[in-house]
Amino acid sequence: MKRIQYHRYGGPETMRLEDFELEEPGAGEVAVKVKFAAINPVDWQVRSGRMKIMTGKAFPRAMGIDCSGTVISVGPGVTRVKPGDAVFGMARFKQSGAFGSAMITNESFLVRKPDALSFENAACLPTPSVTAWNGLVDKASLKAGQQVFVNGCTGAVGAATVQIARMLGATVSGSCSAGAMPRARALGLQGVYDYRTTDFSQLGERFDVVYDAAATMPTVAGLSLLRGKGVFIDLAPTPGKFLRSFVNRKLKPIICSPRAEILDRLARAAGEGSLLLPVADTVPLSDAIGLIGDIEAGKKVGGKGLIAMD
Repeated sequence: MKRIQYHRYGGPETMRLEDFELEEPGAGEVAVKVKFAAINPVDWQVRSGRMKIMTGKAFPRAMGIDCSGTVISVGPGVTRVKPGDAVFGMARFKQSGAFGSAMITNESFLVRKPDALSFENAACLPTPSVTAWNGLVDKASLKAGQQVFVNGCTGAVGAATVQIARMLGATVSGSCSAGAMPRARALGLQGVYDYRTTDFSQLGERFDVVYDAAATMPTVAGLSLLRGKGVFIDLAPTPGKFLRSFVNRKLKPIICSPRAEILDRLARAAGEGSLLLPVADTVPLSDAIGLIGDIEAGKKVGGKGLIAMD
């Protein structure tokens, strides 16, 4: 078996496609034969060492969080899935491993793939959609009829946030680049603004939830767009922001936190056609290091970059 891994924290130059042996799944764990894996910023953020306080110092370290595939085997106590099931979900954060032939993950990080959802589209969903749900539902307790503003509404997290907010009965506006505005309007946004030319301090409308899916909106600007009891969802958490959030309850920094019930709800939505993230580029595992490096360097692909294992 092969996977992308690295032997020290650092930049794209540290990535290697190497052989590895898959361990047996332990209690509550599942072995998955990966079919497609999706590329996310968290993949190189972990590899760079930004999160080494959580990921530790043991090497080599595997890469990749989001994937779709087929269950190979299960450990003791697993009840959500069985061998042969088509699934999608997330690798364990510390161990990663989705950028490879197979991986081990927790059963609670997987969900059965609906028949109507392709393996490609399924691999795109986990991190962006779970992160969107964490903000809208876990932090903001979004209710039908409320108003949501999404900064970066056509990125992966932004597009997932728009679709989930509309699914929950909210009215959504947002910002993106001028070139992405047609895609934003196709998502059903009520108002779409060019983030390069709009002075959000002069925007007359106020919102129940402002979700900074692009992680570029200053906290002051986000808070200024809120109505009375609104909340600002901050996707670029820092220790200082977490401390500030204890004083200012309108500020809600978040970290992607998957749970079985979230994945179940997202799978239903995707199976019904109300949640979909577009695939922009797909490469085989042998060419994946190049695509990861390009996206990390800022290449705009207009959708999710995928790695095909077959």
